[in-house]
Amino acid sequence: MRRPRARIREHLTEAGRPFFSESDLRPHKSHYWLTSRDKREAPEQHQADVEKLCDTYRDAPELAAVGTHVVSTDEKTGMQALERLHETKPVRPGLVERVEFEYIRHGTLSLIANFDVATGKVICPSIGPTRTEADFAAHIDKTVESDPGATWIFVVDQLDTHRSASLVRLVARRCGLEEALGVKGKQGILKSKKTRRKFLEDPSHRIRFVYTPRHCSWLNQVEIWFSILARRLLKRSSFTSIDDLRSRVFQFVEYFHRVLAKPFRWTYTGRPLQA
Repeated sequence: MRRPRARIREHLTEAGRPFFSESDLRPHKSHYWLTSRDKREAPEQHQADVEKLCDTYRDAPELAAVGTHVVSTDEKTGMQALERLHETKPVRPGLVERVEFEYIRHGTLSLIANFDVATGKVICPSIGPTRTEADFAAHIDKTVESDPGATWIFVVDQLDTHRSASLVRLVARRCGLEEALGVKGKQGILKSKKTRRKFLEDPSHRIRFVYTPRHCSWLNQVEIWFSILARRLLKRSSFTSIDDLRSRVFQFVEYFHRVLAKPFRWTYTGRPLQA
């Protein structure tokens, strides 16, 4: 049986250069690909949701000028408090930084963060051991309480906790809505995720939500900030406890505000490019 390397040599061109190189083909590599079910089953609605989200980002500075907060909100779960057994050896001429391979696990925490689209700041972060329906509703309540008379627009994905009965009740209470909410699983606004979402994204409410299409987490700006947090703090640090992890995350948020905070330059409009 011929070896793979020998079979590849059969595809050499007359000039002696590999066929795959000339054709820019890399059959030894692959990437995962996920087609959004929303885009496949309801392309028009998917397109409308993307455009609505991008328009919200575009209008954020003007909305901020009249007292409306546009915040991108999500959870970063499973942040590990890992303590390295030995100190990291710093970078030296000719040597990269060397991080100890072995570590002690001290537990995990979940972060719920709001990225203010107009200012580039992370406001009212919440850190705890879980990210339940109650946790998320409490986080939204705390965020709204930071400016209770303002209008709030939260950009979130379609996680069940972002369309929960607790969230509906919170918005109704905060907005002074007296309409009957119904019974979860049976009738009214609380009946299903679909009816709850319709209520939560109602543009007439002072507190409302804008949802990203499924499998489109890259449209949520806070995900960009989570990447910054991971690269600058979580990836290389050593934490002596979950309390140490919690404290250092809050410290990083303060540092980010002083040194790095600025709005992301969002150029995607959600609309097809014109020829």
